[in-house]
Amino acid sequence: MNNSKTALTLLIAAPRGFCAGVDRAIRIVELAIEKYGAPVYVRHEIVHNRYVVDALKDQGAIFVEELDEVPDDVPVVFSAHGVPKAVPAKAEERGLEYLDATCPLVSKVHRQAERLVEKGQHILFIGHRDHPEVVGTFGQVPEGAMTLVETHDDAENVVVENPDNVGFLTQTTLSVDDTVDIIQVLRRRFPQINAPRSEDICYATSNRQEAVKAIASNCDSMLVIGAPNSSNSVRLVEVAERQGTPARLIQRATEIDFDWFEDVQTLGITAGASAPEILVREVVEALGHRFDVTEREVETTREKMLFKLPRGLEAA
Repeated sequence: MNNSKTALTLLIAAPRGFCAGVDRAIRIVELAIEKYGAPVYVRHEIVHNRYVVDALKDQGAIFVEELDEVPDDVPVVFSAHGVPKAVPAKAEERGLEYLDATCPLVSKVHRQAERLVEKGQHILFIGHRDHPEVVGTFGQVPEGAMTLVETHDDAENVVVENPDNVGFLTQTTLSVDDTVDIIQVLRRRFPQINAPRSEDICYATSNRQEAVKAIASNCDSMLVIGAPNSSNSVRLVEVAERQGTPARLIQRATEIDFDWFEDVQTLGITAGASAPEILVREVVEALGHRFDVTEREVETTREKMLFKLPRGLEAA
């Protein structure tokens, strides 16, 4: 009997997985539990990854969608995606102790939105409707001060009261290519539009998309490890497919259908910014049980970004 395994080459994208904002958000919850003791409440998933959320639940975190679900006299953490201004205001009104785990790069967009409103400019915000980051950013400015632009067609058709007095901002986890296209339309239609000083799409989103582009054309198929509600993970699937490479989003190894790899000799693997490296290794191990695996990491850049923890947690 011939028990030899079929050969499968894995091209593993780097950078992949956790970014500095995700690392910081998870650490905030862990340190809050150490400092205050369980339970610590978290408004919304701290990051969009079921494995991470379940691990924090095991340590004593309780996840809720609204502040009303948080009892009095317990600490609450706000997720990495950011929250509307009304949420911390309500927490203060109730006397709740809260920790803000909003990614600093999202907070930067919040400050930009406030400055544009102070100048009296209407904001065209490029993003995905109902994503927590978008909801949080809209909640930084008065109602009606910002209009959502999701697509090329939206950019072509959006109407503003004063076309000479507008600015634009973007969600941090968008497709770089799609966003460039939308911005070109806005610049054409509104030549005086006020652009952010630096790109709002975060370094980690851009880097992971570039890493996928670097390997996709050399792969027969790709796996992206991440959650279906993770914007940056879904974008990685789209990036691979635009390179002509079939790609699938999985949350972990148990979702692999080995029929996918019938004609695959080279498989690309990456992970969204909320997916821990342990899930990448889990997928590689599962593939190793079925195939004679050779893995090679393809690094396009090295990330060195670190974000400070909130005051009061540094020495926790």
